[in-house]
Amino acid sequence: MATATFRFHGELNAFLARTLRDRAFARACGSEASVKHMVEALGVPHTEVGRLCVNGAPAPFDRRLADGDRVDVYPERAPQPADGTCAPAPPDWRFVADAHLGGLAQLLRLAGFDTCYDNHFSDDEIAVLAAQDGRIVLTRDRELLKRRAVTRGCYLHALQPAAQLRELFARLDLAPHMRPFRLCLRCNAPLHPLSAEDAALRVPDGVRQRHRRFAACDVCQRVFWEGSHWRRMRTVVDAMRAVAPGA
Repeated sequence: MATATFRFHGELNAFLARTLRDRAFARACGSEASVKHMVEALGVPHTEVGRLCVNGAPAPFDRRLADGDRVDVYPERAPQPADGTCAPAPPDWRFVADAHLGGLAQLLRLAGFDTCYDNHFSDDEIAVLAAQDGRIVLTRDRELLKRRAVTRGCYLHALQPAAQLRELFARLDLAPHMRPFRLCLRCNAPLHPLSAEDAALRVPDGVRQRHRRFAACDVCQRVFWEGSHWRRMRTVVDAMRAVAPGA
């Protein structure tokens, strides 16, 4: 049995018991315990860790702990792979949101980010989707993020969709990658322009009279127009253009 000293930095303290925050503390470790095992046993998912140091030197998650080791754990404003090394920014940001983040999923789709969401997804299904498609898991369930199959993920501290979107934009620097109004808000499929003439048979009379610009989804057959709901959501998304990384 070894004893190691741990110190968590920055926002990672929010995952710890109050008595352990913002200070160094000692913990007994099993003879084969890795840094990942101990960090997650203390409540911090590996996806939230950007950098690890053991005795002042960079270390991977699978490093075995020895008696007297001092472990410093730092957050990172980008999703990380499970081996603790820094991940390059994906060329296409793709997400899978858990069952409690439907509002965030819709806002991400509005901003142009491919986001899988179904309020019937189980944790197992989310982990499989993430692994198969290289998606970043979005959740407020830290146990989901601790799964070995989940190599990239983000824990959302905020409770409201607009605040969650801002948190995610700040962490991942998503503003430069926005391509608004290209995805179906309902099913995540690409939208295509629809002429007013073609839309006339598919929208209410009042909508046809007030609007000239339409878009349609070939998967769910839904037609979109710039109504009041669209304008409210656009206001939220447009505000994200000014969100700086780490803000």
